[in-house]
Amino acid sequence: MKRRPRRSIPATLTAIVLLAACALVAVIAIQMLLGETPWIRYDTVAGALHDMRWSDVVTAIAGGVAVLLGLILVLAAILPGKPTVLPLRGDPDSGASRRSYRSTLHAAASTVDGVSGATVKLKPRTVTAKVSTGRTTIDGLADAVRGAVEHRLDQIDPVLRPTVKVKVRAARSAS
Repeated sequence: MKRRPRRSIPATLTAIVLLAACALVAVIAIQMLLGETPWIRYDTVAGALHDMRWSDVVTAIAGGVAVLLGLILVLAAILPGKPTVLPLRGDPDSGASRRSYRSTLHAAASTVDGVSGATVKLKPRTVTAKVSTGRTTIDGLADAVRGAVEHRLDQIDPVLRPTVKVKVRAARSAS
């Protein structure tokens, strides 16, 4: 079970750039073997690179871009991303996808009497439920939503239990 996201976007972009560079080199090599005029002449590229100095601005910019891209790729490989599967207690291989985890907590918040709409955001250590109501008085509604979400968390039984924050927005004022 994959608990962390795959780094498919950086890997795909790197593969596409390398494939394009290899294809360009292969086409130029084939053109030279066949005696045709290549798209990019080796003499032109070698002459331009030979005339450059380490102190030139173009060299410094190209080096900076290469270092920045390398750092981005290293950080994408090393730093953990958001988990795709949240581990549950019990069986070591049991887990819930972030989407199903969020939707079941959303359903728990939405079923509270007086809640007309709800959004749930998952963060590593907190669950934030923003609910809206048509009631003029919102006394006790936040506690009821928190209780419903915490009861659902008890049923799910995640390994890392998040704290629940509830924000209530009333559609009408009590004036």
